Amino acid sequence: MTSPWRPQVVAHRGASADLAEHTLGAYVEALDVGAEGLECDVRLTADGHLVCVHDRTLKRTAQTRGVVSTMELADLAELDFAKWKNPWIDLDDEAPDRDDRLDRVLTLRMLLEMVRLYSEKTGRRVELAIETKHPTRYGGLVEKRLVEMLREFEWTGADAPVRVMSFSFTALQRVERLAPELRLVQLIDHSRDWPMLRRVIGRDWIIGPGIALLKERPKLAARIAASGRDIHVWTVNTAANLEICREIGVRAVITDKPAYVLGLLSK
Repeated sequence: MTSPWRPQVVAHRGASADLAEHTLGAYVEALDVGAEGLECDVRLTADGHLVCVHDRTLKRTAQTRGVVSTMELADLAELDFAKWKNPWIDLDDEAPDRDDRLDRVLTLRMLLEMVRLYSEKTGRRVELAIETKHPTRYGGLVEKRLVEMLREFEWTGADAPVRVMSFSFTALQRVERLAPELRLVQLIDHSRDWPMLRRVIGRDWIIGPGIALLKERPKLAARIAASGRDIHVWTVNTAANLEICREIGVRAVITDKPAYVLGLLSK
């Protein structure tokens, strides 16, 4: 690496290149390899629980029919959210026995509790980047429930180890009204969004472009960097992409491969 800039390394849905995304096992692995932050997506179940699931439906990650927002937590708890990552595991006689809890649906509360306990035990600060997914049938209730939970943990102040992300400007406005000190990240995946967003987002909001956008639109990357705002980039999985981020002074990189990226940064 030629650039001295050292971004924070955030595990995208956990160590998701190696283990099934959004499972407890993926987040435990991310902490074990030294990730400095954990990223998750949250959706609301029919009975009001925030769960860490990216997709609206369960087809990809639980290999079954159903929509997350129409199911109760107890129903989701019966599903295996990890087998899709390694469909042949049952045929491997040499595979070690695995704790079933590592592969089930993960609630946001469980993830927050794990991070708090880990930080208390190790003295190492680990941050959480929580993305609210939209559109959703529950609208602003997602942000309301999220902020209520963060208040329980006393994690709504400026020094909280949490930031809230969304592609929805309206969703982040809701969070700002409910918890004015929380750090907010406006995610961007289209260049056409920036001219409007830069005029309306809060002065302290962080910008979260995708790495593909920065590569396709280098002039846009320069303009975002020149805005003086902190930049957090997703999803950075190669040495070349990491170098692009370092060259423009990105503050955090969100990666499926936290161990690999940490290794690159240690050279």
